[in-house]
Amino acid sequence: MRHGSIPGSRGRVRPLTLLGDPVLHAACEGVVEFGPDLAGLVEDMFATMYAARGVGLAANQVGDARRVFVYDCPDDEDVRHVGHVVNPRLVETGGVVLRGPEGCLSLPGLEAGTERYDEAVVEGVTLDGDPVRVRGTGFFARCLQHECDHLDGALYVDRLGGWRRRRVLRQAARAEWGRTSQGRAVARP
Repeated sequence: MRHGSIPGSRGRVRPLTLLGDPVLHAACEGVVEFGPDLAGLVEDMFATMYAARGVGLAANQVGDARRVFVYDCPDDEDVRHVGHVVNPRLVETGGVVLRGPEGCLSLPGLEAGTERYDEAVVEGVTLDGDPVRVRGTGFFARCLQHECDHLDGALYVDRLGGWRRRRVLRQAARAEWGRTSQGRAVARP
């Protein structure tokens, strides 16, 4: 990822954790050790996200309970945002609340109208420990909020109520991965 390489090009695709895996439902631990192991995790997360055709991925989605996420996500003006945040904190949300379709690599093939703010700011650090502040609008703001939720032990389905929540949980129970998985799936290109 450093020295001009493409994120994920040296990483390996890891199995994805799926709805029901306990690691998805617990808050992640802050990163205290920076170095090659963390850099390898981030590289693998990019590779996994790209293989699964996602726009963001939290570490617990590959079974690692460290507080880090990666993203390659457009905003509503189709500007591409690529990066990672270690020890992210959602420090600001604003604008209007919009209900829009939201999916998740941990619930493959499913989505539901989920309410999110259309502006978000996340602060954290880079792999080198340098402070980073990421501001997103539109779809990218949705992505930032979604990934921060993951690291707090929540999924978008936890934000749903009533029939939307029941429908997604019913679809998950009927999905092939929901019937046969042990909480893991392999991201395939």
